[in-house]
Amino acid sequence: MNLKIGIVGLPNVGKSTLFNALTNAGALAANYPFATIEPNVGIVPVPDERLDVLAKMYETDKVVPATVEFVDIAGLVAGASKGEGLGNKFLAHIRECQAICHVVRAFINDDIVRADNKPGEDILKQAKDDIDIINLELQLADDETRAKVESKRKKDPADENIPYLTDKPVIYMFNVDEDGLTDNNLQAKLKELVAPAKSIFVNAKLEEEMSGMNRIERKELLESYGVKDDALGELIKAAYETLGLQSFLTAGKKECRAWTIKKGATAPEAAGTIHTDFERGFIAASICKYNDLARLGSEKAVREAGLLRTEGKTYIMQDGDVVEFKFNV
Repeated sequence: MNLKIGIVGLPNVGKSTLFNALTNAGALAANYPFATIEPNVGIVPVPDERLDVLAKMYETDKVVPATVEFVDIAGLVAGASKGEGLGNKFLAHIRECQAICHVVRAFINDDIVRADNKPGEDILKQAKDDIDIINLELQLADDETRAKVESKRKKDPADENIPYLTDKPVIYMFNVDEDGLTDNNLQAKLKELVAPAKSIFVNAKLEEEMSGMNRIERKELLESYGVKDDALGELIKAAYETLGLQSFLTAGKKECRAWTIKKGATAPEAAGTIHTDFERGFIAASICKYNDLARLGSEKAVREAGLLRTEGKTYIMQDGDVVEFKFNV
């Protein structure tokens, strides 16, 4: 399955800067509202060090990570659902996403103008006000959609599956200053504002600086700030947890690949993510745990240790399963 996340937020909260850092797509980022006038889209590989280990073990020709698609939606303002700013033109793009990443400004910097032109004030109050504006606009947009659906149903009673915006899970990405990255007190209060939704804390400027760095350089710089993972890693982790997703792996000389599935998916359903014929003609799955494979060093060693299993149609897939499907169409 393809993971698609819509990035929303008021103008000048660091949304497009973070999109650039997440995707290296070079989206326009400027210090004025509506710098993003069309939704920018970037498809990014999901970081997975397990693939590097498998690629070396199998001497594979190709590594194919799972991917996530980010859609950067133009900055919303109060009254967007009624046509203010750029109106709700861009809200349709959110309907296509499985989750919403709401970027919230959680720093004081009077050199970067706020959408409401108010001077810097209490970070918590400012963050709450901004969150309330976006939530209200999404709710008003849904109310408008419901009215249209009800009107249509009077003419055609056919049931429609409408992806309402407020039904989508939200992950809150708080854009903090450098001190905020390790300010546990501030983070606890911001988390409380949006609980039980997931919260992550990033510094857009730092993320932008790391865009051209390799993995080791990024890790060293983050550690110097007391941070374990970058925005991409944190957001993907939060999205997988929020949406109940996991990955299984396939490995061989031709390619090593990660596949995204729902937690609770059966072996045939997982096979179907590779090809519908695999699910239709499913016979069995040869499965071992990635940790066993990495520890023992080869598929042969795993088999000799009795850790390579054959599973049938009722097997529930686990994160990190390394699988070879047997099927007959």
